[in-house]
Amino acid sequence: KYYFFMRGLIFLASIILLNSCSPSSDKEKENHTDLLFDAALIEEIESSFSKREINGCFVLYDMGSGKSIVYNKERAEQPFLPASTYKILNSLIALECGVVKDENEVIKWDGIERSVSIWNQDHNMKTGIKNSVVWLYQELARRIGEERMQSYVNRAGYGNQQIGRAIDNFWLVGDLRITPLEQVGFLTRFVEEDLPFAKENIRIVKEILIADSGDNYIFRAKTGWADFGTPVGWYVGYIEIDEAKYIFVNNIEIRDNNDAGARKEITKEFFNAVFNIELKI
Repeated sequence: KYYFFMRGLIFLASIILLNSCSPSSDKEKENHTDLLFDAALIEEIESSFSKREINGCFVLYDMGSGKSIVYNKERAEQPFLPASTYKILNSLIALECGVVKDENEVIKWDGIERSVSIWNQDHNMKTGIKNSVVWLYQELARRIGEERMQSYVNRAGYGNQQIGRAIDNFWLVGDLRITPLEQVGFLTRFVEEDLPFAKENIRIVKEILIADSGDNYIFRAKTGWADFGTPVGWYVGYIEIDEAKYIFVNNIEIRDNNDAGARKEITKEFFNAVFNIELKI
């Protein structure tokens, strides 16, 4: 499975661990051409986790230089349920199979009241991914069906590629697992449009993933939260800053609702420290 992401994990050869770094000039930081981190910045990044007493990991991959920084490499290599981060691939497959014509096609609410109030209405993929509407993506998965779903999961080389028999919840409570580093690999292929999907379908999914933007950046991201077993939270995506692209994966152990909120807060602190960008997420 490692073959499928980032063409053999080439980028791992250039990982910059948190305890091994070099100082950078202001010019290098300004141009975002080659990320280097000084000790003070490393301490600031690590404190985002330690001050919350959260067990988690963070990966930032610079697609331009091929270098990465990994916080808690041991956890970054562990497999977890992808939870709602799987909606990225689910969206691509749904579009490719034609079970939904585009991001604006409305899927009727089934009338079942759920705990998240905004879910209890009609949705399309655009609002569904923004609000992480579980029932919508379960419906899309049922329309796709087990055979086509398994085929595309295999072709995308997604995680352990084990979807099992539960077509509408395998990413939430089933057998599918993916490591944070594998998430980086999948997202790299997504950004590079090196996945078995039409370019237009990839473009649509990139568009609905936009969570924030500014004068010189576009930030795309998706949350995930799985309660099955040891609860795990995700925040994954990538940012474009001028011509540069950086993939990030934040993975944490969730103990309560405060930890759930920390997925975005840690990411905000990280990007503010590294790029001086205050994300509105």
